[in-house]
Amino acid sequence: MAGSSFGTLVRLTTFGESHGKAIGGIIEGIPAGFSLDYNQIQHDLDRRKPGQSAIVTQRKESDKVQFLSGIFDGKTTGTPIGFTIENEDQKSADYTELQKAFRPSHADFTYQQKYGIRDYRGGGRSSARETACRVVAGAIAKQILAQKNIRIDAFVYQVGSLKWTGEWKSELKTISEANNVRVPSEELAVEMENLIREIRKEGDTIGGGIRCVITGVPTGLGEPVFDKLHTELGKAMLSINAVKGFDFGSGFDSISMKGSEHNDLFTTDGTTKTNFSGGIQGGISNGMPIDFRVAFKPVATLIQEQDTINEDFEAVKLMGKGRHDPCVVPRAVPIVEAMAALVILDYYLMQKAYKK
Repeated sequence: MAGSSFGTLVRLTTFGESHGKAIGGIIEGIPAGFSLDYNQIQHDLDRRKPGQSAIVTQRKESDKVQFLSGIFDGKTTGTPIGFTIENEDQKSADYTELQKAFRPSHADFTYQQKYGIRDYRGGGRSSARETACRVVAGAIAKQILAQKNIRIDAFVYQVGSLKWTGEWKSELKTISEANNVRVPSEELAVEMENLIREIRKEGDTIGGGIRCVITGVPTGLGEPVFDKLHTELGKAMLSINAVKGFDFGSGFDSISMKGSEHNDLFTTDGTTKTNFSGGIQGGISNGMPIDFRVAFKPVATLIQEQDTINEDFEAVKLMGKGRHDPCVVPRAVPIVEAMAALVILDYYLMQKAYKK
């Protein structure tokens, strides 16, 4: 199976299935000599783990990471960092009906057609449980970037039709992390949580959006043509389970704008008066905040009967079972931050390699 590795100089390879014994990863390219805060790594895992509130899946996983290599006396050695996270609360019996039937809009059908075999227990390799490995790697990358004064903040800005349209400031992180939805508004957090609870009672799911703002990024990160900075960020975000869209800066709103409205005019200190470019021009960072949004679809597993087919292409009925998120965005915030951190650190080290 190809496609389990991400990155160039900083490269993450993940392994494991949702209902296997463990998941884990190998991180290559982390420079030597960096002191790691294990509590901060665990904090990010806790932000992603299931069972953290009443509006997420109630699967109980401690998600305690065990490092196997690449760290000595709390510092990175420059060698590959290996780690595992045990699976503790699998309920494979919830998935027995999926041995022959395909869940609509899941990877069940495509995995079966591609490989001729699939782990039907929770989706196996296609399960979002794999993203815990990304959070470990991203938490390490964020700590290194923080020493370079690069900060990555992601937060929920939309659930269904409810949308936060305020101006992001780093001080709002305290508010977004203090509520179950992770939106930077106490009032909107209540509305969004109530909506998610209502949707869950119906046995249904709902989509949402996450915005990420990266500050302190120096100019010059990114490669021309095929390896543009926003191209890699887009690939990183679109690799996350349930993601259906990515845009940065003005994004799709730029369609209705005139060039005279959209151009980011320079000031004499090298910054720009506006940031419709989202901190990236020509695929290269321009020193302004990198600002992008990620769209997540409604979770495909519904706790209600749906029409589908079995392996013989016969029409059957299927009722979703198991413990699933009615809306993925509250738990996806640290995943977005992690993937952004891996991209920025990778390009930071590439740019550093160019300079004498």
